[in-house]
Amino acid sequence: MSKAVPFIGMIVSGIVGIMFLADLAAGFPFRRVSIAADIGFIISSAILAYLSWSLQMSRQEE
Repeated sequence: MSKAVPFIGMIVSGIVGIMFLADLAAGFPFRRVSIAADIGFIISSAILAYLSWSLQMSRQEE
């Protein structure tokens, strides 16, 4: 597996997390259509960030 995969996962999770936190807080960019979807995407981005970080740490031990 490429070393870039965990970094790409962290970047994507950061972008998604920031987008949906902004939507939840200020209604931008999706005008707060669904609060449940905002919370779900924030949780999903946190899970992706953790999995990416965990993969990066396990690859450094090898």
